[in-house]
Amino acid sequence: MSPRRNRQRGGANPIDRTGGDRYGLETTEEWRGEDWVVRQVGGSGAAKHYRCPGCDQEIPPGMPHVVAWPQHGDVDDRRHWHKACWNARDRRSARLQRSRNAPRY
Repeated sequence: MSPRRNRQRGGANPIDRTGGDRYGLETTEEWRGEDWVVRQVGGSGAAKHYRCPGCDQEIPPGMPHVVAWPQHGDVDDRRHWHKACWNARDRRSARLQRSRNAPRY
């Protein structure tokens, strides 16, 4: 008896267009009349501190969140959001007040 094959024979390997296994799939959503690219980032892909533009709170390393940027924007236009803040972006006020001691990053 020959050993069992666990791999399919022939054919090409599937192409991974998601940027590796560190990040999730990219989707396109419309917001304020502009197309935005939205990517879900898992906890293992979040390695730095980020500031959420929706609530002005910090996103610590290891917390799953959303990265969004305008489709025709630059790399510098990316913003890291809490998932709940991204989902509630139309219900939130655009005029958040920072305290004097809040870091700006």
